[in-house]
Amino acid sequence: MQSRSPASRTGRPRSAAADAAILAATREALVDLGWSKLTLGDVATRAGVAKTTLYRRWAGKHELVVDAVAELFDALELPDRGSLAADIEGVVLQFAAILALPEAKSGLMAVVAEATRDDALRERVRASVVDRQKRLVLEGRARAQARGELPPEPDPGAAARTADLIFDMVAGAVVHRTLVSGQPVDEEWVRGFTQVLLRGLTAQSTRPAAG
Repeated sequence: MQSRSPASRTGRPRSAAADAAILAATREALVDLGWSKLTLGDVATRAGVAKTTLYRRWAGKHELVVDAVAELFDALELPDRGSLAADIEGVVLQFAAILALPEAKSGLMAVVAEATRDDALRERVRASVVDRQKRLVLEGRARAQARGELPPEPDPGAAARTADLIFDMVAGAVVHRTLVSGQPVDEEWVRGFTQVLLRGLTAQSTRPAAG
């Protein structure tokens, strides 16, 4: 699935360079100013564009910030490390590394907090961040099925529900670990998480308990 740029509007052609500068400036402003003090005027100044340029591309601050944050997660890729478990570990470590970025922390926490009071913003977060990154689950499952690690899922509805559940478990666990609990997502934690995800809660770890 290709990364999507912010929703296009009618009028003069879009400039990819201007879009990139604006989104980068938005993330910079989030770190420096926070959500409440960020303004489109400040973003325009940082990006070196006219304020009207922003309004031709985004309806307001909410849309702009969501797209700026979403672009960070578009960098996620599912590595082919030879097994489903290793592939999951690789993408989880990537995800955690992105969440560790100051602009990701500031932006994601801000839009999630605002989305609790704004249904339209919540929908934009879902479409621009969540739905776009479900591609990783679909890709990983298809690869594991091709390897014979997972059985085929002939029911499209059931397959879609499974993909949603997997995404929720992975994203929820990593976001909570990094942004709520403030704990490291290191290789040891990722191995343990992947084991629970693949084997279920009834599986007993073969590794000795930490002393």
